[in-house]
Amino acid sequence: MTYADVYQSWKTDPEAFWLEQARAIDWDEPPTRALYDRGHHVFEWFAEGRLNTCYNCVDRHVEAGRGEQAAIIYDSPVTGTKATITYAELQDRVARLAGALKARGVEKGDRVIIYMPMVPETAVAMLACARLGAIHSVVFGGFASHELAVRIDDATPKAVIAASCGIEPGRTVAYKPLLDGALDQATHKPEFTVIFQRPEEEAGLTEGRDFEWHAFQEGAEPATCVPVEGTHPVYVLYTSGTTGAPKGVVRPTAGHLVALYWSMKNIYNVDPGEVFWAASDVGWVVGHSYIVYGPLVHGNTTVLFEGKPVGTPDASTFWRVIAEHGVRNFFTAPTAFRAVKREDPKGALLEGHDISKLRAIYLAGERADPDTVEWAQEISGKPIYDHWWQTETGWPIVANPAGLEAMPVKVGSPSVAMPGYDVQVLDEGGTPVAPGNLGAIAIRLPLPPGTLPTLWNAPERFHKSYLARFPGYYETGDAGLIDKDGYLYIMARTDDVINVAGHRLSTGAMEEVLAGHPDVAECAVIGVADDFKGQLPMGFVCLTKGVNRPHDEIEAECVARVRQQIGPVAAFKLCKVVDRLPKTRSGKILRRTMANLADGQDFKMPATIDDPAIVDEIRAAVKTLGYPQSGG
Repeated sequence: MTYADVYQSWKTDPEAFWLEQARAIDWDEPPTRALYDRGHHVFEWFAEGRLNTCYNCVDRHVEAGRGEQAAIIYDSPVTGTKATITYAELQDRVARLAGALKARGVEKGDRVIIYMPMVPETAVAMLACARLGAIHSVVFGGFASHELAVRIDDATPKAVIAASCGIEPGRTVAYKPLLDGALDQATHKPEFTVIFQRPEEEAGLTEGRDFEWHAFQEGAEPATCVPVEGTHPVYVLYTSGTTGAPKGVVRPTAGHLVALYWSMKNIYNVDPGEVFWAASDVGWVVGHSYIVYGPLVHGNTTVLFEGKPVGTPDASTFWRVIAEHGVRNFFTAPTAFRAVKREDPKGALLEGHDISKLRAIYLAGERADPDTVEWAQEISGKPIYDHWWQTETGWPIVANPAGLEAMPVKVGSPSVAMPGYDVQVLDEGGTPVAPGNLGAIAIRLPLPPGTLPTLWNAPERFHKSYLARFPGYYETGDAGLIDKDGYLYIMARTDDVINVAGHRLSTGAMEEVLAGHPDVAECAVIGVADDFKGQLPMGFVCLTKGVNRPHDEIEAECVARVRQQIGPVAAFKLCKVVDRLPKTRSGKILRRTMANLADGQDFKMPATIDDPAIVDEIRAAVKTLGYPQSGG
């Protein structure tokens, strides 16, 4: 069937479409109905079905005779470690940890916080919780004590599972002191912690509260899988909120598995048994969906990588891992390829690495600028598929369904809406705009299986954050346009569409122009307050390694490019070369933080920022451009 056939079959009968997809999952009690409308724009999927996430991801593959297939390939250049874990070995490890947790009183509905780096034990801990019907909440390893404490108080976990440390290039990050600080600060006190001791830095344990990973499991009876309702949360994942308080995205069990299973073949074009690699972190939604649950429910081999695209040891790391492990399809963030391009613009480090098994590269996490897409395609010789989704949705909203039908690629667009998503571009009054016009991107309700039904303990905040602005729609917070062929273009976050003398302009469009400069490796454009025009765009560019031309020349060329390609209406005059841009640990550029700096506003330092020192560098660059204005 073609993409158009499949999308239309969903639109014609969503109930029948999703019940058919649900047959790929193993159920203790299969559903006879897919969608339940609970009123007030609240919807549930497969509510009457009963099943278990861990069984679907592990046990059923062993029972089908595939226990000796590799489930996880662990590749850690930061520690020099490689290991392969089969499905049978994974089942044994997960059942033993789940049995130990059960013996300590963890049961269905209890919450467990997981505070760990990219090691196989993290996936084991996630699956062990799911095996018992306990709800896990993974917190990115290395988050500060205060941010961890906030999540402990919101989730009220019975236990915390942590590692003694994380390994970054050139340094070790001790987790246990951060955990101890969080436990001291938190009002809620978990009953116990389990600590996985890494040889790079062993942690001191508090007797009676902290248990060493292996000792904790000694003598435990392996636990069996606990069936749960289709709507039972498998996890809560916290995402940043605009007010500073994190939002706990709830992921329901049944819809999660059904949607991820469908996506692995139809979007990512892998067959069971093939190797899939998402170069992300289990602390983020990509790690949940496409390092752990998606590949495993589909019976793939997943690569769990502890390293960086550059510096572990160099910009050849991606190519080495793809070649060595026979990766069929690869998923990473555009910022990772920008880092590789900056270090190795000619792709010389690809030499000697056989990536012939690789079918395609998928990009997501932030806008994939055309320059990066075209560079990656030229260097690798593989199709590059941008796609777009969010923590809240858990799986792609808009993508190129390469396993169903490889659509023509339009560079700059993540392609077309997936079944279940009725994507619209709305004006400020909530009316759909004509093709080619910029507006707010929204999704007509109901959202498909696997997406968030609510926020943890915050239904009113859920409604206010996502449903209130456009009744009958889910507000994505992104701005863009849909062309005449149905391709979506994400241009910016809604608050990154700036108003220059009455003209609504996309900062993303300006970034595309800057990224096309031959000396620019990475860039960001923000809107700053201006007394005369209301707002003005301000650009920051990072240069490709080896470029040693005068910065003022490059800045002038960048200004000229924007004025030439977008026009004087953009009023683009402010551009500065900087060494780095402030980013989250997952690689997203913190444009809102930069805009607050430029406007001289007070702001809370984001907990997700990878290096707070970069903020001072940006502040200094902004001042050289004459901002913040004394009166603006």
